[in-house]
Amino acid sequence: MLTFVVLTNTLISLTLLYIAWRLRKIKQRVARIADFFTAAEKRTHLLLLQAPQTLSEGQQNIYQLRQRHQLLKLQIQQVRQVFSLLVMGQRVWLRYFYRLGVKR
Repeated sequence: MLTFVVLTNTLISLTLLYIAWRLRKIKQRVARIADFFTAAEKRTHLLLLQAPQTLSEGQQNIYQLRQRHQLLKLQIQQVRQVFSLLVMGQRVWLRYFYRLGVKR
């Protein structure tokens, strides 16, 4: 009977020792995962902390580009008008001098 109790206690002790060893391994793994997520959260926080300023700068740059685009569109329109006037002037000039040359 005493042998049975000793063997049972030894078996229970070894089982509990194995469970403790496995729990310790799990605890270490969970700690590494927690460290990974903590580091990821810190990096994400630093990145998102700068996001409003970056977005604001981007919006300002887009606004400036749109303003410049409008100015360039106006300048292109003015250049087209100048060329249209030159072409019209050339046509009038050629017609006038062509008629003068034909009359002579």
